[in-house]
Amino acid sequence: MTDYALTLCDVRGHGVAGISLALLPGEIAGLVGPAGAGKSTVIRIAAGCLRPENGELRVWGARVEAPAARQLIGYAADNAVFPAAVTVREVLSYYARLHCAANAERAPRRLRGLVREALELSGLAGEAGTRVEALSRADLHRLGLAQAVLGGRRVLLLDEVLSGGLDAIARRDLRGRIAGLAASGVAVLITSRDPAALERLAARVLVLREGRIVRAGPLATLLGERVLEVILDCPPAEPPPGFRVTAAGLEASLTGRTVEAALALCRAHRLPVRASRVRVKSLEEVVLETHDRR
Repeated sequence: MTDYALTLCDVRGHGVAGISLALLPGEIAGLVGPAGAGKSTVIRIAAGCLRPENGELRVWGARVEAPAARQLIGYAADNAVFPAAVTVREVLSYYARLHCAANAERAPRRLRGLVREALELSGLAGEAGTRVEALSRADLHRLGLAQAVLGGRRVLLLDEVLSGGLDAIARRDLRGRIAGLAASGVAVLITSRDPAALERLAARVLVLREGRIVRAGPLATLLGERVLEVILDCPPAEPPPGFRVTAAGLEASLTGRTVEAALALCRAHRLPVRASRVRVKSLEEVVLETHDRR
């Protein structure tokens, strides 16, 4: 068990039922699912903010309640709120003082070093003197990441840090910083209400629905399925076996069959095929499929 950075074993309570996962050092795992699926609840339980009714949580082999384990966890909450009138440096200095007090460290140099490292890791060094109320949406997300990493945390629990209307450049920057932390051995568990936000980051994905993990696996495996899209002049009343009706015509999984065989089935049903193409399934489709299989 000590080989894992974070383990949850049959965790139950607060709307989640039987959640189990094990996170390796340097691994980035994503939690995805519709609103209310339990993503934030799992993160808050793992962070120790909520006590489960049953189950066991460990950080590097120690129970999550142990002070040594608590020092290893960094948590960035969804829509974290910081005092508007203080600066970025003042926010991080507050967290640095808490960290030093918990470790019986009083040297001002140590405190400044923690703040400087968090500013650099989050990309906020240039905004250290800026008041929170003047920060952009992207910089607020960076500040959430900064307070989570402060103190050399080895397990990061990030709730929706890539969501909230970030533009493509800001999202890419945050992805790169999170990937850099993972490359240094930090384990990352991250949620997103937008599955596409994790497609270029997470190595493994767990799909939640109604407080349960309904599908999980390496991202490459989940997205490895090919899909045939068939554009029709007139969609049929009933699709051929294995096909589903779409706005443009039909589509079907190519698992277990070739493109030629799928198109031959369309011809056998006398469907007016105008065009076709093969694409790879998206993570959003994986989430929607698990939602539709109620």
